[in-house]
Amino acid sequence: MSEPKKSLEEYPEVLSADHIKEFLGIGRDQSYNLLKSGKFHVVQVGRRVFVDKEIFKKWLQGA
Repeated sequence: MSEPKKSLEEYPEVLSADHIKEFLGIGRDQSYNLLKSGKFHVVQVGRRVFVDKEIFKKWLQGA
């Protein structure tokens, strides 16, 4: 039995590619491609990429 999906509010303030993958139900490559698409400001630390949850939320809402 699969776990119920978490709401965006339950995620940390800074989202990783894995958080976005889990939330959107997409693959890891797709989440990295989304983060690197230039659609929002991201921070890269080594090979990991992060986005502020509020920026992601605004993008998700079409703002």
